[in-house]
Amino acid sequence: MLILNCGGTFNKRYNSVNGELEVPFDNNAIDKILESVSKKYSIAGVVYKDSLEMRADDRSMLANIIRESSKKCFIVVHGTDTMHLSAEFFDEVFEDKIIILTGAMKPYEIDKTEASFNLGMAIGFAKVTRENGVYICMSGFVEKFDEIEKNRAEGKFELVR
Repeated sequence: MLILNCGGTFNKRYNSVNGELEVPFDNNAIDKILESVSKKYSIAGVVYKDSLEMRADDRSMLANIIRESSKKCFIVVHGTDTMHLSAEFFDEVFEDKIIILTGAMKPYEIDKTEASFNLGMAIGFAKVTRENGVYICMSGFVEKFDEIEKNRAEGKFELVR
């Protein structure tokens, strides 16, 4: 399994100089969550962006990393606003991989629970699933990407079956 970090709200930290939440160019949030786990996971920081800034070339770069990797399973830590666009893209490109996108509605720095829960759940799912496909792991669900969506008004992900 390879964890690919794209940034998003999951990773945002408060910049006290300008008073803004920013996506830092590091994997600190993921590293801190995984400190309590005895198994070591491979993590690659790829795109450190808010998902509203994700473009087709960013998705292509992620797809190239996935394509060139010998791993079968990937967890992509991604911003929630365009998570579905990346999931759709991956679904069109890959038939032989397991790709699980996860993120957080609140930054790890502000609320450690949600980010930790989502990443832990994604890792657990990755360990037991054998069915290739693209999944989203958010709000207590792990579902095929087209069976779950973000409800902006409620601030959570919901099933769309």
